[in-house]
Amino acid sequence: MRLSVVVVNWNTGELIRRCVESIYADLSVCADLPAGEAEVFIVDSASTDGSTLAVQEQFPQAITIYSPTNIGFGPANNLALRRATGDYILLLNPDTLVHPGAIASLLNFMEQHPDAGAAASRLLNPDGSLQHSCSPEPTLWGEFLRLLHLGGVRPDGYYAMETWDPAKARPVDVILGACMLVRKAVLDQVGLFDEQFFMYNEETDLCRRIRQAGWKIYWAPQAQVTHYGGQSTRQMAAEMFVQLYRAKITYFRKYHTPLTVALYKLILLLTGLPRLALGPVARLEPNGRGEKHRAIAANYQRLLQALPGL
Repeated sequence: MRLSVVVVNWNTGELIRRCVESIYADLSVCADLPAGEAEVFIVDSASTDGSTLAVQEQFPQAITIYSPTNIGFGPANNLALRRATGDYILLLNPDTLVHPGAIASLLNFMEQHPDAGAAASRLLNPDGSLQHSCSPEPTLWGEFLRLLHLGGVRPDGYYAMETWDPAKARPVDVILGACMLVRKAVLDQVGLFDEQFFMYNEETDLCRRIRQAGWKIYWAPQAQVTHYGGQSTRQMAAEMFVQLYRAKITYFRKYHTPLTVALYKLILLLTGLPRLALGPVARLEPNGRGEKHRAIAANYQRLLQALPGL
């Protein structure tokens, strides 16, 4: 088997069906993948909307794995990764659409770059604009600048990808797990997703281990995939905000000293407290802006309440 494709679904409705449809459409015209050389896994993480069943009925050739509970992004991918037999593993979010030729482009890129442990496509927003999907390795200083909106660091932590040449591949530290092609030999070497990450930073951790093993991570923009973004996490937006920083703290705890973890928590406290003031201020603002600021204040209130136990 040359390629294994893995898609994890949790209540993404029609999007997962369209995603799998785009996968098989692209596989059908991929000259480098003759019949029988690709397998597609759908991992259902305890969905309740019937979306995975609908996909299974339309694409019975896909291998469906059901988890009785929502075990998180990394652990759910691992269920399929332990069974995957492809030389390459393509990880896709269920809210993606694979553009024609994207799979062949990624496979060709990996063949032409033997130093590449993993590569990501160019992700596009639904309107066709560039979606930021690559980031530097997280550092305490970088998080400090990001949270205070200082030093030219984007608030979301990604590179300033709008300045990049869209025709030129480039090595990066971290690629988004929405579309990631990885060599199976690399996963055999460095291990699967670390299951202590329920959601967020699991791909950051995996990319770090890949680079530590001497491989490079690439952004390969010749391959294009549309990513609608956050379709699963949006269903639990308030809980996911705390989960994001739980994952960041877990990452710092794994790779840095207890002092670094303590300093990071202090940074979250000092940058979070002023944001609590947005709640009262929001009452004096127009509805749209006031609602946004109330949501920010509520998120940081939950985070600061949970912070001692993170």
